[in-house]
Amino acid sequence: MTGHVLVLNQDYRALTITSVRRATVLVILQKAELVEAESGRFVRSPNLQIPWPSIVRLKAYIRVPYKKIMITRKNVLRRDRHRCQYCNSKNQLTVDHVVPKSRGGKDTWENLVTACIPCNNRKGNRTPSEAAMKLSRKPFRPSYVMYIRDFVGSLDDTWKPYLFLS
Repeated sequence: MTGHVLVLNQDYRALTITSVRRATVLVILQKAELVEAESGRFVRSPNLQIPWPSIVRLKAYIRVPYKKIMITRKNVLRRDRHRCQYCNSKNQLTVDHVVPKSRGGKDTWENLVTACIPCNNRKGNRTPSEAAMKLSRKPFRPSYVMYIRDFVGSLDDTWKPYLFLS
């Protein structure tokens, strides 16, 4: 019973990803309802057969406080898809402050980008405009849904409407 199942809150917002086994238990205990199932696949026991879950929705609303994503090197690299934001390279990556710390730049999502070592050295203690370098994408605070999407890797097409990707 390997695989991933998207778990939705009662209001159809994505909560987390769980295993097929855990999702099946939630459905059997009537704590969740099946929203989408894989066609032609079933979870079977001697006296029960239920469709193989792909998406389940909890029957009771779970209040989840705002899920804050920690600023770490790994998360900045993940947000920027492991590419230098100046030259689009995938080699020798590090994290760069758009506004240098020596000039009051903070460790925030909006001030940190992925940069390769050559671009980081070329930029030095300057802003991108002073160094005549252009960011390929403005840095931003990622959403929790973005990390759910990246956790799985390849997404099931049935998940996309629930992760706002359609």
